Amino acid sequence: MPRATPGRPRSGAAFFIHPRERKKCLPVDPFWRNAAIAGAAATTGLASRPASAAGTTGPVTATGPTAHVSQAQARANMIAVDTAMQNNYDALRVDLINHLTPVIVVNNDAQGGTYSLIQDNTVVESLQPVDPVFALAKSIAHTPLGIYSICAPSLSPTNILSSQTQYIDPHDLQMVAFNGPTDTSWTAPLQAFASTLQTARASLASAGLPSDSNGSLYDSCAYILDKAQAYIAATLSSRSFDMASFEAFTADVYPSVRTNMYWASRVQIDGVSALMTRWRNQIGSAWSGLYVVVLSIWTTYVQNQNSIILQNFMDQSQVATHLINLMTAETPADPVHAALDNLARIVQDNIAAEMVFASDQPTADALKGQPDLLSTEILQLLGTTSSSTVKTSAATLTKGQLTQIACPFHNRAAALKA
Repeated sequence: MPRATPGRPRSGAAFFIHPRERKKCLPVDPFWRNAAIAGAAATTGLASRPASAAGTTGPVTATGPTAHVSQAQARANMIAVDTAMQNNYDALRVDLINHLTPVIVVNNDAQGGTYSLIQDNTVVESLQPVDPVFALAKSIAHTPLGIYSICAPSLSPTNILSSQTQYIDPHDLQMVAFNGPTDTSWTAPLQAFASTLQTARASLASAGLPSDSNGSLYDSCAYILDKAQAYIAATLSSRSFDMASFEAFTADVYPSVRTNMYWASRVQIDGVSALMTRWRNQIGSAWSGLYVVVLSIWTTYVQNQNSIILQNFMDQSQVATHLINLMTAETPADPVHAALDNLARIVQDNIAAEMVFASDQPTADALKGQPDLLSTEILQLLGTTSSSTVKTSAATLTKGQLTQIACPFHNRAAALKA
């Protein structure tokens, strides 16, 4: 039989889309500990409601070796076990939040990231270390995407360039081109966007943009804006938007877009590096145990720019487990607490995994990381396997086997412990 798996919130999942999330996270304050415990019970109702006359709404305490109750009541009593576990799990998580130190939380934003340093349950400092050039360079580089966003619904839903047939999903195109090529409702918003571009172009010389041997940010921005205005004028004149003409425009401005990408990257590296050097000196020896949590949406979750820079300043032996990328469905209202709440889950699960599944390392790794505990069993039953999934039942794997599975936080393959 498949190994019984304890119900629990899984660590390492996105804060807003956690598979077993039962409530919004609570502020970092001991006052909220009891609220967290009560909240979990309130969600299910099983732990707090008395049994009805029919004996079906709440757990019943057995008075002898066997309690004779209805099937519904017996099942409610079983679920009460998980409810009690959840209550205690939540209490541990809320308490643990107050003891996590030191922690750096990075909330990805349009300014290159807001960085917060937490030490001994206190937000010591929170700031945006990246030069404004980051946002300026990216803003102008987004010009082609701005045009696309306005006109894409009026593409032909069936006309894919031969050079793009292997890259563009026909169904995706049909979904995006929902108005079709006869629609011209895009003309007014495109004209408004052209006015915004013209205003930016007219004042560009006053922006104080940098230049070095890799290129002038002023020159690249000017080229993008000039070519975009020319393309928009031609498109408005013909009152038609098509894939071929747009791709000719984007290919023309691409080298300048790359220059803007260089400048955004350059100032981000410089700003983050300076901050990390200062904080590392400030924290001292405790830096070796540093946790870093980077919050980002799906589109920037893999190879996140902040994570790439940050890992160079961490204890390299800790990067694999202490640099945690959390995918969010949207920007959290309180990024620091969102990060700490998830980090507490991850840290407590790291210890729980090795103790609960001491005889089964792959399953322990699953509890510590992103794979669902039932994934191996389900794949076995479906007769499905993949290169990243073990083929042997998790219930039969033991420490010392050379099986590998997707490991915590980065989908890295890690050899099992001997």
